[in-house]
Amino acid sequence: MQKVGLFFGSFNPIHLGHMAIAGYMLEFTDLDELWFIVSPHNPLKKKSTLLSDYERLYMAELAINDNYRLRASDIEFRLPVPSYTIDTLVYLKDQYPSKKFLPIMGQDTVYTLHKWKNGEELVKNHQILVYPRPNPVKPPSPLLQHILSSADLRFVRAPMMEISGTFIRNGIKKGKNMSYFLPPAVWKYIKEKHFYGR
Repeated sequence: MQKVGLFFGSFNPIHLGHMAIAGYMLEFTDLDELWFIVSPHNPLKKKSTLLSDYERLYMAELAINDNYRLRASDIEFRLPVPSYTIDTLVYLKDQYPSKKFLPIMGQDTVYTLHKWKNGEELVKNHQILVYPRPNPVKPPSPLLQHILSSADLRFVRAPMMEISGTFIRNGIKKGKNMSYFLPPAVWKYIKEKHFYGR
């Protein structure tokens, strides 16, 4: 059965931190493919800061270029908003029964699973690939502890990436050259479209 890693995010914009984590997952785990699941709206984030769904999807496609093991997916654009990971996984499993889907999460995100819709069901039915994050804080939540006790977590030693979309957007707004943190085609597109500018 083909194993597909699912990297969820707003990708606003997709940057070299995302690409490094994706590359590590492909080369140092047993994944066959990795899909960037571009979220139309994360329930835990303010929607007002997002570029349009299709602009973010297009930038992910630019970043992937011709890497056949990567895919930018608009699957959540066709699901009810706000999007919930558990619903996306149920839909994907129904659409692609021959594939095994493994969500990819940062360690800090794992420590928010008690706030997720059906978090316990999610971890019971899917192995989760976990990459390190700087100074993750595990809240003293009995519910979180219960969820993690039944979770199939696979910690991977991916490089710790501290690049964030917020850092890039703020840099662009201040007129900084942020090309060092973005795939060249993505940076070129952002400049052409004047995204995140002042």
